[in-house]
Amino acid sequence: MTHSIAILGASGYTGAELVRLIATHPHMRIAALTGDRKAGMAMGDVFPFLRHLDLPVLTRIEEVDFSGIDLAFCALPHATSQAVIAALPRDQKVVDLSADFRLRDPAEYEKWYGKPHSAPDLQAEAVYGLTEFYRDEIRTARLVAGTGCNAAAGQYALRPLIAAGVIDLDEIIIDLKAGVSGAGRSLKENLLHAELSGGTHPYSAGGTHRHLGEFDQEFSLIAGRPVRVQFTPHLMPFNRGILVTVYVRGTPEEVHATLATAYADEPFLHVLPLGGLPSTRAVGGSNFVHVGVTGDRIAGRAVVMVALDNLTKGSSGQAMQNANLMLGLDETTGLMGAPVFP
Repeated sequence: MTHSIAILGASGYTGAELVRLIATHPHMRIAALTGDRKAGMAMGDVFPFLRHLDLPVLTRIEEVDFSGIDLAFCALPHATSQAVIAALPRDQKVVDLSADFRLRDPAEYEKWYGKPHSAPDLQAEAVYGLTEFYRDEIRTARLVAGTGCNAAAGQYALRPLIAAGVIDLDEIIIDLKAGVSGAGRSLKENLLHAELSGGTHPYSAGGTHRHLGEFDQEFSLIAGRPVRVQFTPHLMPFNRGILVTVYVRGTPEEVHATLATAYADEPFLHVLPLGGLPSTRAVGGSNFVHVGVTGDRIAGRAVVMVALDNLTKGSSGQAMQNANLMLGLDETTGLMGAPVFP
C-alpha cells in the first residue's frame, strides 16, 4: 500500500530532508508540498539537489486538498504550527516538527516561547515524539510532536540513567555542539559565513535555551521529582550534526552497562564499547545515533557522549520513524541508509 503524504513548509531544511528520505520510501508518495514564500516554484529550483525527482509544485497550504492525504508532516516555524494544525481536518494524521506541541503544560509553553498556547485542546492529544520511549503511544496517535534536536541528543544520553537511578540527579551538566543547519534557513546576520566560519559560539547560556523545557518535562517525569540540568549549547561552523557531552556523577561501568542494556534492541541507537568516542562525522546524513561512555580521572564520575544528525534523527528522520508507526509500517522503513562519509 502507498500512502499519500503532504509536507507543509517544504522550503526549509527539515522539509527538504523529508523529501530526500521519502524519495526512496517504498510506501510513501509525496502528494503535496507547501511553502508560502516559494509558492509556484518547483522544488528542484528551491533545492537543486532534488532536481532529479518528480515532485509537486510548491503551493500555499490553503490550496491543498487534504481529503486524499494519509499523513501530513508540518515543518513550519515555531509559533506557526498551532494555528495551521487546528485548521486541518480533525481526523488528519499529523507529525509536527516544530516546538508547538512538545510541552504538555500550556503554561510551560508560554514560559519558554513567550506567547500563549493557541490550541490547548490539541495539546491534550499530542504525543511526544521521541520514538524509542513513546512508540506504543505513537502507534495510535493522530498528532505527534517531534522533539527538539538538542533535546533528543541529551535525552538519549540520560533517560535510561535517570530511570535506573545510577547517577546523581542534582549533578548533571550538558555541553552541546550543534551544526548551523539547526538554526533554520532564514537569513540571520550571525549565520553569515564571515561571522560563523572559523569560530565557536556559545548561545542561550545560563539556563535560557528553550529545549530546557523539554529536559525539565521529561527528566522530571521519569524521576518522579523535579530534575534541573545545566545546559550550554554552542554553534559550530559545520552544516549538520550534534555532539553532546554529558558529565554525571556515577560509576562509568554501571553507566555504560545501563545504556547498553537499554538500547540493545534499538535499530538506530548504537552504544560503543566502554571508552569509545562518537563523532558527528560517523552518523552524518543518517538516522543512526552513536553513544559513548568513558570514565574520568576523578573517581565516581562518568562522561556520556552522543552524536546524531540534527536534520535526520534529530528532526526529519525521527518524524518519518514516527510516521511509519502511525501508518502501521515497520518503523525502520526508508531509514536504514548508511551515513555519508567522508
